Amino acid sequence: MCRRELYDFDFARSYAKYDGPLVRAVTALKYDQVTPLGAWFARRLVALVRASPEPFATDAVVPVPLHAARLRERGYNQAELIARPLARMLDIPFRSYLLVRTKPRPDKLKLTIRERWRSVRGAYATRSGAQVDKMRVLLVDDVMTTGATLDACSRALRTAGAARVVGLTVARVIPNWEPPTTSQLDTRE
Repeated sequence: MCRRELYDFDFARSYAKYDGPLVRAVTALKYDQVTPLGAWFARRLVALVRASPEPFATDAVVPVPLHAARLRERGYNQAELIARPLARMLDIPFRSYLLVRTKPRPDKLKLTIRERWRSVRGAYATRSGAQVDKMRVLLVDDVMTTGATLDACSRALRTAGAARVVGLTVARVIPNWEPPTTSQLDTRE
C-alpha cells in the first residue's frame, strides 16, 4: 500500500510484481505492438479492483498520457490500451483527454530514482477546459517503479480540483523483494 503522506495519490495497487513473464508481457505491449495484451491486463486489473478492500469509487478512468512525440513514435499509448477496456468492464467513464504530458521525457530505464522524480516534475497538466473539480479519478499505467509518474499526474489532477486519485498499474517494481518462505507464512504459534 502506498501512503498518502508520501504521494499526491490516495493509494495505488498493482496486479503483480514486475518480474519474469510479466516483464516480457509488459515489454511486448509497450514496444512490440502486441496490443491485445491491453485487454488481457485490464481483465486482471478488474479482478483486483473488485477484490480490493479499499474503495475504488471512481468518476473517471484516466490513462497516464504519453508526450505527443512519444505517441507519434510508438503509435499508441499502452496505458490507454489497458485503461479503455478496464473502464468499459467496470462501467466507469473513460476520460483520456483530462491529462496531457507537457514535457518529453528521457529514457527512464537509465535514470536514478532522483532523476526519475526530476524528469516528471511539472511534466503533466490537465488539458485546458477539462472539468476535474471534485472528481474521483482512477489513474492507470503499466508499471509503477518509484511512484513518480503517478505522483506527478495526481498533482496535476489535484491542482485542478480532483477530490481523489487512486493509482492502478499492471506491475510494480519491488527492489530486493523475496517471496516469503513457508515458515514465514506459518501462523501457528
